[in-house]
Amino acid sequence: MMVPAALLLLGALVAVLAPRLLARADWADREPVVALWAWQCAVAAVLLCCALSMTLSAAAAWQAVRGHVFAPAPRAVVEAYALGAGGTWAAATAVTLALGGAWTAAMLVREVVRARRRRRSRRAELVVRSPLLPGEERTTGRLMVLEGERSDAWWLPGSTPRLVITTAALRRLKGRQLDALVAHEEGHAQARHDWLLHCSAALAGGFPQVPVFAAFRDEMHRLVELAADDMASRRFGRLTTALALVELNEDRGVFGPVPAPHALVPQRVNRLLTPPDRLTAARRLGLTATAALVPVIPVLVAFVPGLQALGGY
Repeated sequence: MMVPAALLLLGALVAVLAPRLLARADWADREPVVALWAWQCAVAAVLLCCALSMTLSAAAAWQAVRGHVFAPAPRAVVEAYALGAGGTWAAATAVTLALGGAWTAAMLVREVVRARRRRRSRRAELVVRSPLLPGEERTTGRLMVLEGERSDAWWLPGSTPRLVITTAALRRLKGRQLDALVAHEEGHAQARHDWLLHCSAALAGGFPQVPVFAAFRDEMHRLVELAADDMASRRFGRLTTALALVELNEDRGVFGPVPAPHALVPQRVNRLLTPPDRLTAARRLGLTATAALVPVIPVLVAFVPGLQALGGY
């Protein structure tokens, strides 16, 4: 039972240290795509620790599970894990982690169902706000223009993703500013940022007492916007993208003394106007590889006893 306990300890360690290390990193805002990857790897490592610990605990508690998990393994490998020493603790750990896994799946399903319900509601609202004229047929284009006094634009995901933009936004955004807005929203769609937001919301909603999941959700909301800003600025320039953000949000009061509802917008504009130096390609590659190794550690911990036993043959 040492390996399941070690995996739980490792998962707790990653859950505590990863948010602190990523919060202190001076490169996260400079390289939001790398930061997104690092966060995903950290959360994947925590979940993998729990899944592997559950599997080994169940193998220690029940012979039937052990027979399936270690079916092709030599006897020395099974003995290396000392599965018979778990007792009731193994069964309790396995059941608790299995319930946690089922709860995670349920929260993810709930989040997906809610997202689909919101999309259907917004599509129904679009039909009401943009009714067909006599003789007009509903098109399946990627762009829909709505009459509106407020500047707004959003990407509506789904089987037929669509960019929705109001006439007020079209009047305010000039030339390449509109192109930058479209590129920003297309960046969200191409990178499937909606799935990242769904997964992070499901984990944070299902386990509000786990700080790493709450931090994961908050950082996903921030980093996906920075990543989409960078996608737009690489094509149309940082100044153009910043001006598009200002024009789109100026009448919402986000640049006033109390910009609480959209506090991230001024930060995004300042970041675009005073761009930090990007990391070198070698540094980005190193950070990406280092983050990718984090989920590998639980796998190594789980397989070390078996590999050591095989090495003794």
